[in-house]
Amino acid sequence: MQKSLLATLTALGILAVAPFALANPIEIQVNNTMSEGGSESAAVERFAEYLEEQAPGRFNVRPFLAGSLGGEDSVLELLNLGQTQLSLTGGNWRQQYAPEYDAITVPFLFTTWDEVDNYIDSPSGQTLIEQAEQQGGLKFLGVQHRGPRHMTANKEIRTPDDLQGFRLRLPSLPIWLEVWQEVGAQVVNVPAPEIYLAMQTRQVDGHENSLSSPYTRRLWEVQDYLITTSHVQFPWSWVASARWWEGLDEEDQALITEAVDVARAHGTEQERELDDFYLGALQEEGMTVVEPDIEAFREAAMPAIDRVLSEMADGVRDDAISASQVSD
Repeated sequence: MQKSLLATLTALGILAVAPFALANPIEIQVNNTMSEGGSESAAVERFAEYLEEQAPGRFNVRPFLAGSLGGEDSVLELLNLGQTQLSLTGGNWRQQYAPEYDAITVPFLFTTWDEVDNYIDSPSGQTLIEQAEQQGGLKFLGVQHRGPRHMTANKEIRTPDDLQGFRLRLPSLPIWLEVWQEVGAQVVNVPAPEIYLAMQTRQVDGHENSLSSPYTRRLWEVQDYLITTSHVQFPWSWVASARWWEGLDEEDQALITEAVDVARAHGTEQERELDDFYLGALQEEGMTVVEPDIEAFREAAMPAIDRVLSEMADGVRDDAISASQVSD
Protein backbone atom coordinates (compact mmCIF):
# COMPACT_ATOMS: atom_id res chain seq x y z
CA MET A 1 0.00 0.00 0.00
CA GLN A 2 2.89 2.31 0.73
CA LYS A 3 4.15 1.75 -2.83
CA SER A 4 0.82 3.06 -4.18
CA LEU A 5 1.09 6.32 -2.26
CA LEU A 6 4.75 6.65 -3.25
CA ALA A 7 3.71 6.22 -6.87
CA THR A 8 1.06 8.92 -6.50
CA LEU A 9 3.51 11.38 -5.01
CA THR A 10 6.07 10.58 -7.70
CA ALA A 11 3.48 11.26 -10.39
CA LEU A 12 2.84 14.63 -8.80
CA GLY A 13 6.53 15.42 -8.99
CA ILE A 14 6.89 15.44 -5.23
CA LEU A 15 9.45 12.65 -5.18
CA ALA A 16 11.11 13.67 -8.40
CA VAL A 17 14.78 14.66 -8.59
CA ALA A 18 15.11 18.23 -7.35
CA PRO A 19 16.31 20.99 -9.67
CA PHE A 20 20.05 21.64 -9.79
CA ALA A 21 19.49 24.82 -7.81
CA LEU A 22 18.20 22.63 -4.98
CA ALA A 23 20.56 19.69 -5.29
CA ASN A 24 20.07 18.68 -1.66
CA PRO A 25 16.33 18.69 -0.90
CA ILE A 26 15.25 18.26 2.71
CA GLU A 27 14.16 14.68 3.30
CA ILE A 28 11.04 14.22 5.44
CA GLN A 29 10.01 10.70 6.39
CA VAL A 30 6.39 10.79 7.60
CA ASN A 31 5.38 7.80 9.73
CA ASN A 32 1.97 6.36 10.56
CA THR A 33 0.77 2.94 11.72
CA MET A 34 -2.36 2.85 9.54
CA SER A 35 -2.51 1.43 6.02
CA GLU A 36 -3.20 3.53 2.96
CA GLY A 37 -6.78 4.49 2.17
CA GLY A 38 -7.85 6.28 5.35
CA SER A 39 -7.80 9.87 6.54
CA GLU A 40 -4.23 9.38 7.76
CA SER A 41 -2.69 8.66 4.36
CA ALA A 42 -4.87 11.40 2.86
CA ALA A 43 -3.36 13.87 5.32
CA VAL A 44 0.19 12.70 4.57
CA GLU A 45 -0.42 13.09 0.85
CA ARG A 46 -1.86 16.59 1.31
CA PHE A 47 1.18 17.52 3.43
CA ALA A 48 3.50 16.52 0.60
CA GLU A 49 1.37 18.25 -2.03
CA TYR A 50 1.33 21.52 -0.12
CA LEU A 51 5.09 21.61 0.32
CA GLU A 52 5.58 20.94 -3.39
CA GLU A 53 3.07 23.66 -4.29
CA GLN A 54 4.80 26.22 -2.11
CA ALA A 55 8.44 25.23 -2.70
CA PRO A 56 8.91 22.95 -5.73
CA GLY A 57 11.82 20.58 -5.26
CA ARG A 58 12.72 21.88 -1.80
CA PHE A 59 11.41 18.84 0.10
CA ASN A 60 11.53 15.09 -0.52
CA VAL A 61 8.56 13.63 1.38
CA ARG A 62 8.66 9.87 1.94
CA PRO A 63 5.57 8.27 3.57
CA PHE A 64 6.11 5.21 5.77
CA LEU A 65 2.63 3.76 6.40
CA ALA A 66 1.31 0.63 8.11
CA GLY A 67 4.08 0.77 10.70
CA SER A 68 6.76 0.07 8.10
CA LEU A 69 9.41 1.62 10.38
CA GLY A 70 7.91 -0.07 13.45
CA GLY A 71 5.10 0.59 15.90
CA GLU A 72 4.45 3.90 17.61
CA ASP A 73 6.98 3.33 20.40
CA SER A 74 9.70 2.38 17.93
CA VAL A 75 9.05 5.49 15.84
CA LEU A 76 9.09 7.67 18.96
CA GLU A 77 12.56 6.35 19.72
CA LEU A 78 13.70 7.06 16.16
CA LEU A 79 12.36 10.60 16.47
CA ASN A 80 14.21 11.06 19.76
CA LEU A 81 17.45 9.95 18.09
CA GLY A 82 16.84 12.12 15.04
CA GLN A 83 16.79 9.07 12.76
CA THR A 84 13.37 9.88 11.30
CA GLN A 85 11.71 13.25 10.90
CA LEU A 86 7.94 13.33 11.36
CA SER A 87 5.12 11.15 12.63
CA LEU A 88 1.35 11.21 12.67
CA THR A 89 1.13 9.29 15.91
CA GLY A 90 -1.50 8.16 18.42
CA GLY A 91 -1.49 8.58 22.20
CA ASN A 92 1.64 6.65 23.15
CA TRP A 93 3.75 9.82 23.27
CA ARG A 94 1.48 11.27 25.95
CA GLN A 95 1.50 8.11 28.07
CA GLN A 96 5.23 7.55 27.63
CA TYR A 97 6.49 11.06 28.32
CA ALA A 98 3.77 12.87 30.31
CA PRO A 99 1.24 10.36 31.73
CA GLU A 100 0.53 12.58 34.74
CA TYR A 101 -0.94 15.19 32.37
CA ASP A 102 -2.76 12.86 29.97
CA ALA A 103 -6.39 13.43 30.82
CA ILE A 104 -7.25 12.89 27.14
CA THR A 105 -7.04 9.11 27.60
CA VAL A 106 -9.73 8.99 30.33
CA PRO A 107 -13.08 7.64 29.02
CA PHE A 108 -16.25 9.75 29.40
CA LEU A 109 -14.26 12.80 30.48
CA PHE A 110 -14.22 14.48 27.07
CA THR A 111 -17.06 13.58 24.71
CA THR A 112 -16.60 16.29 22.05
CA TRP A 113 -13.59 17.62 20.15
CA ASP A 114 -14.20 21.11 21.53
CA GLU A 115 -13.57 19.69 25.00
CA VAL A 116 -10.34 17.98 23.93
CA ASP A 117 -9.09 21.10 22.18
CA ASN A 118 -9.87 23.20 25.24
CA TYR A 119 -7.90 20.84 27.46
CA ILE A 120 -4.91 20.98 25.12
CA ASP A 121 -5.05 24.79 25.32
CA SER A 122 -5.25 24.71 29.14
CA PRO A 123 -2.16 25.09 31.39
CA SER A 124 -2.12 21.32 32.00
CA GLY A 125 -2.40 20.57 28.29
CA GLN A 126 0.43 22.92 27.48
CA THR A 127 2.57 21.39 30.24
CA LEU A 128 1.85 17.95 28.73
CA ILE A 129 3.23 19.16 25.41
CA GLU A 130 6.26 20.85 26.97
CA GLN A 131 7.17 17.83 29.10
CA ALA A 132 6.78 15.42 26.20
CA GLU A 133 8.98 17.66 24.06
CA GLN A 134 11.68 17.79 26.75
CA GLN A 135 11.66 14.10 27.65
CA GLY A 136 10.91 12.65 24.24
CA GLY A 137 12.90 14.97 22.02
CA LEU A 138 9.73 15.93 20.16
CA LYS A 139 8.38 19.05 18.51
CA PHE A 140 4.56 19.05 18.79
CA LEU A 141 2.84 20.46 15.68
CA GLY A 142 -0.84 19.90 16.45
CA VAL A 143 -3.62 17.32 16.58
CA GLN A 144 -5.74 15.76 13.86
CA HIS A 145 -9.22 14.60 14.82
CA ARG A 146 -10.25 10.97 14.57
CA GLY A 147 -13.65 9.37 14.74
CA PRO A 148 -14.87 9.04 18.35
CA ARG A 149 -15.05 5.63 19.98
CA HIS A 150 -18.51 4.10 20.43
CA MET A 151 -19.96 0.76 21.56
CA THR A 152 -21.51 -2.12 19.70
CA ALA A 153 -23.84 -4.42 21.61
CA ASN A 154 -26.17 -7.40 21.32
CA LYS A 155 -28.89 -5.46 23.13
CA GLU A 156 -30.12 -1.88 23.40
CA ILE A 157 -28.11 0.18 25.90
CA ARG A 158 -29.23 3.67 26.91
CA THR A 159 -28.03 4.07 30.51
CA PRO A 160 -25.42 2.45 32.77
CA ASP A 161 -28.19 0.32 34.27
CA ASP A 162 -28.35 -1.54 30.96
CA LEU A 163 -24.74 -2.67 31.42
CA GLN A 164 -25.42 -4.97 34.35
CA GLY A 165 -23.97 -8.36 33.45
CA PHE A 166 -22.76 -7.01 30.10
CA ARG A 167 -19.42 -8.47 28.97
CA LEU A 168 -17.50 -5.72 27.18
CA ARG A 169 -14.32 -6.39 25.22
CA LEU A 170 -11.64 -3.79 25.99
CA PRO A 171 -7.95 -3.38 25.15
CA SER A 172 -5.59 -3.72 28.11
CA LEU A 173 -5.44 -0.07 29.15
CA PRO A 174 -5.71 0.14 32.98
CA ILE A 175 -7.46 3.52 32.92
CA TRP A 176 -10.10 2.24 30.49
CA LEU A 177 -10.64 -0.93 32.50
CA GLU A 178 -11.11 1.02 35.72
CA VAL A 179 -13.61 3.48 34.26
CA TRP A 180 -15.73 0.89 32.45
CA GLN A 181 -15.86 -1.32 35.54
CA GLU A 182 -17.06 1.70 37.49
CA VAL A 183 -19.82 2.27 34.94
CA GLY A 184 -20.95 -1.33 35.42
CA ALA A 185 -19.51 -3.42 32.58
CA GLN A 186 -17.77 -6.75 33.03
CA VAL A 187 -14.58 -6.14 31.09
CA VAL A 188 -13.06 -8.95 29.03
CA ASN A 189 -9.65 -8.95 27.36
CA VAL A 190 -9.86 -10.52 23.90
CA PRO A 191 -7.14 -10.08 21.24
CA ALA A 192 -8.31 -7.78 18.44
CA PRO A 193 -8.22 -10.47 15.72
CA GLU A 194 -10.60 -12.60 17.80
CA ILE A 195 -13.30 -9.98 18.36
CA TYR A 196 -15.71 -11.36 15.75
CA LEU A 197 -15.42 -14.95 17.02
CA ALA A 198 -15.82 -13.83 20.63
CA MET A 199 -19.09 -12.13 19.73
CA GLN A 200 -20.26 -15.02 17.59
CA THR A 201 -19.71 -17.47 20.45
CA ARG A 202 -21.16 -15.03 23.04
CA GLN A 203 -17.88 -14.87 24.92
CA VAL A 204 -18.48 -11.12 24.91
CA ASP A 205 -21.64 -9.06 24.48
CA GLY A 206 -20.05 -6.07 22.78
CA HIS A 207 -16.96 -3.99 22.21
CA GLU A 208 -15.90 -0.36 21.82
CA ASN A 209 -13.94 1.29 19.04
CA SER A 210 -14.24 3.83 16.25
CA LEU A 211 -16.84 3.08 13.56
CA SER A 212 -14.24 1.62 11.23
CA SER A 213 -14.01 -1.42 13.54
CA PRO A 214 -17.59 -2.74 13.20
CA TYR A 215 -17.54 -1.87 9.50
CA THR A 216 -14.27 -3.56 8.53
CA ARG A 217 -14.95 -6.53 10.85
CA ARG A 218 -18.54 -6.99 9.53
CA LEU A 219 -19.82 -6.94 13.10
CA TRP A 220 -23.40 -6.39 11.92
CA GLU A 221 -23.42 -10.16 11.46
CA VAL A 222 -22.97 -10.71 15.21
CA GLN A 223 -24.13 -7.41 16.78
CA ASP A 224 -27.48 -5.66 16.45
CA TYR A 225 -26.86 -2.27 18.07
CA LEU A 226 -24.48 0.64 17.71
CA ILE A 227 -24.40 2.75 20.88
CA THR A 228 -23.05 6.25 20.17
CA THR A 229 -21.30 6.82 23.49
CA SER A 230 -18.46 8.97 22.06
CA HIS A 231 -16.62 8.02 25.25
CA VAL A 232 -13.09 8.69 23.98
CA GLN A 233 -11.91 11.34 21.54
CA PHE A 234 -8.45 10.00 20.73
CA PRO A 235 -6.58 12.36 18.39
CA TRP A 236 -3.69 11.77 16.08
CA SER A 237 -0.79 14.10 16.80
CA TRP A 238 1.75 15.48 14.35
CA VAL A 239 5.16 15.42 16.06
CA ALA A 240 8.63 16.03 14.67
CA SER A 241 12.08 15.05 15.84
CA ALA A 242 13.40 18.02 17.84
CA ARG A 243 16.96 17.22 16.75
CA TRP A 244 15.95 17.41 13.12
CA TRP A 245 13.65 20.41 13.63
CA GLU A 246 16.30 22.51 15.32
CA GLY A 247 18.61 21.98 12.34
CA LEU A 248 16.15 23.62 9.93
CA ASP A 249 16.15 27.31 9.18
CA GLU A 250 13.18 29.40 10.28
CA GLU A 251 11.75 29.70 6.76
CA ASP A 252 11.62 25.92 6.33
CA GLN A 253 10.17 25.46 9.82
CA ALA A 254 7.40 27.95 9.03
CA LEU A 255 6.56 26.27 5.73
CA ILE A 256 6.49 22.78 7.27
CA THR A 257 4.23 24.09 10.05
CA GLU A 258 1.88 25.54 7.42
CA ALA A 259 1.86 22.22 5.55
CA VAL A 260 1.04 20.32 8.74
CA ASP A 261 -1.85 22.71 9.48
CA VAL A 262 -3.24 22.18 5.96
CA ALA A 263 -2.79 18.41 6.29
CA ARG A 264 -4.47 18.31 9.71
CA ALA A 265 -7.52 20.15 8.42
CA HIS A 266 -7.71 17.89 5.36
CA GLY A 267 -7.30 14.71 7.40
CA THR A 268 -9.92 15.81 9.91
CA GLU A 269 -12.42 16.49 7.13
CA GLN A 270 -11.66 13.15 5.46
CA GLU A 271 -12.19 11.38 8.80
CA ARG A 272 -15.53 13.11 9.26
CA GLU A 273 -16.66 11.97 5.82
CA LEU A 274 -15.48 8.42 6.48
CA ASP A 275 -17.28 8.35 9.82
CA ASP A 276 -20.52 9.46 8.13
CA PHE A 277 -20.03 6.73 5.53
CA TYR A 278 -19.43 4.03 8.16
CA LEU A 279 -22.50 5.12 10.13
CA GLY A 280 -24.74 4.96 7.08
CA ALA A 281 -23.28 1.68 5.89
CA LEU A 282 -23.73 0.02 9.29
CA GLN A 283 -27.37 1.12 9.37
CA GLU A 284 -27.90 -0.19 5.85
CA GLU A 285 -26.53 -3.55 7.02
CA GLY A 286 -29.19 -3.63 9.73
CA MET A 287 -27.57 -2.20 12.85
CA THR A 288 -29.81 -0.01 15.00
CA VAL A 289 -28.25 3.23 16.22
CA VAL A 290 -28.98 4.08 19.84
CA GLU A 291 -28.24 7.51 21.31
CA PRO A 292 -27.56 6.85 25.01
CA ASP A 293 -27.81 9.22 27.95
CA ILE A 294 -24.20 10.49 27.83
CA GLU A 295 -24.50 12.49 31.04
CA ALA A 296 -25.76 9.42 32.91
CA PHE A 297 -22.68 7.51 31.75
CA ARG A 298 -20.37 10.37 32.68
CA GLU A 299 -21.99 10.64 36.12
CA ALA A 300 -21.64 6.90 36.72
CA ALA A 301 -18.00 7.01 35.62
CA MET A 302 -17.11 10.07 37.71
CA PRO A 303 -15.87 8.22 40.84
CA ALA A 304 -13.31 6.38 38.70
CA ILE A 305 -12.54 9.53 36.71
CA ASP A 306 -11.89 11.37 39.99
CA ARG A 307 -9.58 8.60 41.21
CA VAL A 308 -7.61 8.62 37.97
CA LEU A 309 -7.34 12.40 37.83
CA SER A 310 -6.35 12.63 41.51
CA GLU A 311 -3.28 10.53 40.71
CA MET A 312 -2.21 12.97 38.01
CA ALA A 313 -0.31 16.24 38.44
CA ASP A 314 -1.67 19.19 40.39
CA GLY A 315 -4.10 21.23 38.36
CA VAL A 316 -4.98 18.49 35.87
CA ARG A 317 -8.33 17.69 37.43
CA ASP A 318 -9.45 21.34 37.52
CA ASP A 319 -8.32 21.98 33.95
CA ALA A 320 -9.90 18.75 32.71
CA ILE A 321 -13.26 19.32 34.41
CA SER A 322 -13.32 22.91 33.18
CA ALA A 323 -12.57 21.80 29.62
CA SER A 324 -15.21 19.04 29.78
CA GLN A 325 -17.91 21.58 30.56
CA VAL A 326 -17.25 23.68 27.46
CA SER A 327 -20.18 22.18 25.56
CA ASP A 328 -22.62 22.26 28.49
